[in-house]
Amino acid sequence: MSEQTTFTVTGMTCGNCVKHVTEELIEIDGVTDVAVDLVAGGDSPVTITTERPVSQDAITAAVDEAGYTVTF
Repeated sequence: MSEQTTFTVTGMTCGNCVKHVTEELIEIDGVTDVAVDLVAGGDSPVTITTERPVSQDAITAAVDEAGYTVTF
């Protein structure tokens, strides 16, 4: 059964930003899909679909690696 988690990523301004965040999040074990609603220069909602629960620490580390800030 898949599970969805939605959070906010701050600082993305373009499609390239979305690409970097998506690439990092999809690398988390269990993540099967990433959907980003880009709000340029603002707080963009991101929803991940997972096969099992994923820790907030894993999500935070992935978004941080992409160079952005996450808020739950």
